[in-house]
Amino acid sequence: MSSLFPWMYENLTEAGCDEAGRGCLAGPVYAAAVILPKDFRSDMLNDSKQLTAAQRYFLRNIIQEQAIAWAVGIATHEEIDTINILNASYLAMHRAIGRLDIRPEHLLIDGNRFKAYNRIPHTTIIKGDSKYLSIAAASVLAKTYRDDYMHQLHREFPLYGWNKNKGYPTKKHRQAISEHGISPHHRLTFNLLGEKII
Repeated sequence: MSSLFPWMYENLTEAGCDEAGRGCLAGPVYAAAVILPKDFRSDMLNDSKQLTAAQRYFLRNIIQEQAIAWAVGIATHEEIDTINILNASYLAMHRAIGRLDIRPEHLLIDGNRFKAYNRIPHTTIIKGDSKYLSIAAASVLAKTYRDDYMHQLHREFPLYGWNKNKGYPTKKHRQAISEHGISPHHRLTFNLLGEKII
């Protein structure tokens, strides 16, 4: 993993950005932005979905200790229902970038689309969280902070198993919705029961 197009951006302050929770039925979408030192190295750091929970939390401490700057942003389930999940993902990323202590000069965004933020140049990278350390670091932070939040919600709403599924559309999660109805944290614009749309 290394900086994208190093001959273009090697002297710029570059932040990696990623989100977590986009495909969930409940809860907010989280995003993180991370500026790593140019000499940062980690053999373990990769796409957070490929890591165990223990590895992610171990890496979170390292990232937060060694990053030049990092921040987390969210968009609520109400905002997701209002502006749709794609725009809510952009909003969460914008909030994370805006909370960085240092203004980045270039953004590396996981995925193939992004809404420009505050005139900062950006590059989108498909599967960027498995290619670039700063995006992978952002992936870890977004995932772990969202998991923490869903564990908190689980204590208030244990019927949905959010301590295990984190709000994703598992069979047991949808069965719980069918049997007990929705919670105040479910995304009303999502296909909560998984019905086939004709």
